[in-house]
Amino acid sequence: MTTISPLRDFIVEFTKIHDSTRDLQTLQAKGASLLNTLVSRDDWLPEEFARPNPERYSQYLLHCDPLERFSVVSFVWGPGQKTPLHDHRVWGLIGMLRGRESETQFERDADGHFRATETTFLEPGEVAALTPGVNDYHQVANAFEDRISISIHVYGANIGGVARATYDPETGKEKSFISGYSSEEIPNLWDRSRERHAA
Repeated sequence: MTTISPLRDFIVEFTKIHDSTRDLQTLQAKGASLLNTLVSRDDWLPEEFARPNPERYSQYLLHCDPLERFSVVSFVWGPGQKTPLHDHRVWGLIGMLRGRESETQFERDADGHFRATETTFLEPGEVAALTPGVNDYHQVANAFEDRISISIHVYGANIGGVARATYDPETGKEKSFISGYSSEEIPNLWDRSRERHAA
């Protein structure tokens, strides 16, 4: 049986950090430490937010700050699924919960074309950071062809409502999109009666 309390604890503590600093480096460093703690155990994500879609990767909203200052989502990758080259336009943290994820960074040349720079891998329990203007262009994929992978992302806005873009790496052509979410439901973080009953 999963218990949602680690996610609730993460959101409470992350909100405190967010409210205590205006420095992005401090927020990301402290937030990464919290996210590392969250993804170091794999017993809290409800099954309905861990289901793959055979057609494309899924992005499930787990929490959105009431003022849309940050959001927490689970990305569920079916075997071999990947994103197009895209940006975020807000800061982000990525924590690997289950499986393995590859990330290929891109740099944009003066003529608007993109070139891949490096590919890294994220293993369970590891956390990576994204910062606009630093490393915001990337392509992410499930590193496994035979199983799902799940990562937990924290973004500096309601990411499902942010106007962003995908890019053609060869031509640099930009296509605007707003991702939305893969479900209309979010987990109930605040009902402690089930936990008390289970104890």
